[in-house]
Amino acid sequence: MLAPLAVVLLACSGSPEIASYDLSAADRAACEAFVADLPDSLADEDRVDASPADALGAAYGDPAITVTCGVPVPGDFDQTSRCQEVNGVGWFILDGTDDDTSVDLRATAPGYRPVVSLVVPSDYRPDEPFQGDDTTAAALAELSPLVDEHLRLEQRCDG
Repeated sequence: MLAPLAVVLLACSGSPEIASYDLSAADRAACEAFVADLPDSLADEDRVDASPADALGAAYGDPAITVTCGVPVPGDFDQTSRCQEVNGVGWFILDGTDDDTSVDLRATAPGYRPVVSLVVPSDYRPDEPFQGDDTTAAALAELSPLVDEHLRLEQRCDG
């Protein structure tokens, strides 16, 4: 069974809701610093209000691209899993979401603690697999330096 990743729900107000997880004080502080440095736009999508206001993440566009800090390591990730390296950070793409463009893409940086996840709704993905997912590529490129700056590398996740 897969561990839940950042669950994004639509609240009555239409604002995306970002799930929170129990974190140590040190991990919470690292996530707060990471979130404070998140950009006003990601992959050409403007930041939108998310709930709760003190969420350890951010949302961009409509439907919302979400970034969440402090998520669990995906249940199907292990030491033999392959990651895509973007600007020095290994990103694990949840199996089945990389080549099926009709589903939301879920990526995590499992080599860092706390763990960060990115969810890119299928609306932003190309119509056909292997056409190049510019939105995801841009988001990962923009997030990677912040992951490396604010979170601690525990183990490289390479391709």
